Amino acid sequence: MSAPATTPDPPVRPGARRVEEYVLGAAIVGLGVFVLVDTASIAVPGSANAVGPRTFPYVVGALLVAAGAAVLTATALGRLGEAEDGEDVDPEAGTDWRTVVQLVAFFLAHAWLVERAGWPLALAALFAGAAWTLGARPWWRPVLIGLALGVVLQAVFATGLGLSLPPGLLEGVPILDD
Repeated sequence: MSAPATTPDPPVRPGARRVEEYVLGAAIVGLGVFVLVDTASIAVPGSANAVGPRTFPYVVGALLVAAGAAVLTATALGRLGEAEDGEDVDPEAGTDWRTVVQLVAFFLAHAWLVERAGWPLALAALFAGAAWTLGARPWWRPVLIGLALGVVLQAVFATGLGLSLPPGLLEGVPILDD
């Protein structure tokens, strides 16, 4: 029995990968610059301490600019990334639209629930729904993990950073409400 014939990958033009990496590096730098410029518009309350609401976005923006500059420098020096083998990709498989629609629905439900049920419960619904859609079983495990993640993030934002996320139904719980 002979092995099935495989078709070779289409040839890649020598400069094509380099152009793609320049575009990627420039896009990362552009995103970083956007984050840095947009962060200046964040309102800072008069009582903000040294770590205010602008600190984290400034750090992320600076890291994006640095990472993009590193990609551009490496590309200019000829150090290109490895070509993707794509061994786990089935080029014949179509888009699973049911999964896409379910994920979008859970994201929209999250956006709707944030003000109504509060951040912890909305995040739990998003996490559990996305995990269930992507195959997590049994259903209750991602619900518990999502709830724990939501409560921990709420507590970190409220007590650690002094930033308030809507507590919703959990309003009045001391560690979750700033």
